[in-house]
Amino acid sequence: MPLEPAQVPARRAVSPLDHRVEAATGHDIDTLWTYRDRGVLDEPHAHLVDLHRELAQAQTGIVFYLKLLNRLSSGEFEVDAALVTRIARTTDQLEQATGTRAAAAQAVVDALEPIEAASTHDAKVLSTDDQAALLAIAGGAKLHEHLLTGRMSVTAASGSRIPYAKLQRLEGTGLVVRDTDHPVHAGQPVALTEAGRAALFAARRTPTTQRPKAAAPTGAWPSTPTPRR
Repeated sequence: MPLEPAQVPARRAVSPLDHRVEAATGHDIDTLWTYRDRGVLDEPHAHLVDLHRELAQAQTGIVFYLKLLNRLSSGEFEVDAALVTRIARTTDQLEQATGTRAAAAQAVVDALEPIEAASTHDAKVLSTDDQAALLAIAGGAKLHEHLLTGRMSVTAASGSRIPYAKLQRLEGTGLVVRDTDHPVHAGQPVALTEAGRAALFAARRTPTTQRPKAAAPTGAWPSTPTPRR
């Protein structure tokens, strides 16, 4: 009897810690995963996302075995010794998957607590131009020197160019670093430092709270009509 579920497009499983991760980082889970793949995150946030991916994978296992048990017990198959054996085996697999998810969730919590406790007041304030430059460098960039004019500029993998003066300023504030082992005429790789990743991540953080609305003066008309019953 065919017991394997039909192939469907893979979707990210939702874990009970998703809202807590999003509240602490100011980004939704999909954005965090994208930033991780692009190398934008600093080490603590990158580690958190890696652990969250393991948690999502563990959650996927839970969902799979629950659906399989539901199908096995739906009456679709004849009740015989083979079915009972399969149900018992799937139950054991679900128990193991539950333990795996619990361990993964605890690892996420352990990585999340320092981020929640960290103050964001010390984050560097970046201008829009600096954010764009750091984001371009995060995708890969090199410093080149023109052979004829001697002018230097940074060329990002995306094709955008960053003036040398801006690179010097970002480098002076500790946000980027050059690999001086490579000659400039051949292209010196430029990368974000941990401080640069943290500053870029904080600058692109979206507010998680809304500004409270001012109370209307006594006797003033309400801004929206009260619905009638």
